[in-house]
Amino acid sequence: MNENSTTVTKQETLVALKNPGEIYVIMSGATRLPFVSCDEETFDDEVFLYYRVEDAKGKAKELLEKKYAAAVVKLEDKQLLAFYTSLYTMGVNCLAVNSGTDTQIKTQLSDLVIRRKPENMPEGKQPVENPALHLTAIYFMQEMRRQAQPQPTEELKELQEELLAHYGKGTFVIAVREDGQLPILKQKDGTVYQPLFTDMLEFQKFARGEKMRTAVIPAAKIPEVLINEAKGVVINPFGVNVQLQVAKRKQPAQDA
Repeated sequence: MNENSTTVTKQETLVALKNPGEIYVIMSGATRLPFVSCDEETFDDEVFLYYRVEDAKGKAKELLEKKYAAAVVKLEDKQLLAFYTSLYTMGVNCLAVNSGTDTQIKTQLSDLVIRRKPENMPEGKQPVENPALHLTAIYFMQEMRRQAQPQPTEELKELQEELLAHYGKGTFVIAVREDGQLPILKQKDGTVYQPLFTDMLEFQKFARGEKMRTAVIPAAKIPEVLINEAKGVVINPFGVNVQLQVAKRKQPAQDA
């Protein structure tokens, strides 16, 4: 009886998530993406969704009290499919609905949106995605930006090591302007970084309003395309905005 009741509730939840009337997501001020949390028991990587704005504000307040920058954003019906699909590129696998209320329930993202796995797509049509790297970067920036003056805690060190390991195995999207030049981002201190994107969604955020084409490049080749003054790369500048120092690879000297 209880099992049947739970199944019905989950089915009702899936229907409601597709046509919610109103639905709100908790966003992270650290990443400009949905706030992601790892469930301590199931280890699901989840985002928080609410049907009532009051409940969403309560969750945001709870996170703020823990020094996480958080805000409530309403999702329009026309945004839902794109929103749910984008969670795959972030490495998220679970939706925590009405968390902390008497109607809380969790559902797997794959139960709501069935998506063909990139590795099962034909050669040449596989999208560039780095969900493991993207997810680690989200956790890293959420934790780092909790602190007014970030300190190298053991947790941050572990996340950074994991991030660098994923980066080394990754293949990324780079932007190319119409004139063939690579865009750069200059920091307040004058240092220069080149933008790098985990997926096309992040590239589109950057290229909005400007005609650019893309190139796909593995991490091992990135030092070859850095301009001389670049200190490194910045991953998803309109998202996690993670800076990595990468040394430009010097070209071998030509024989006279």
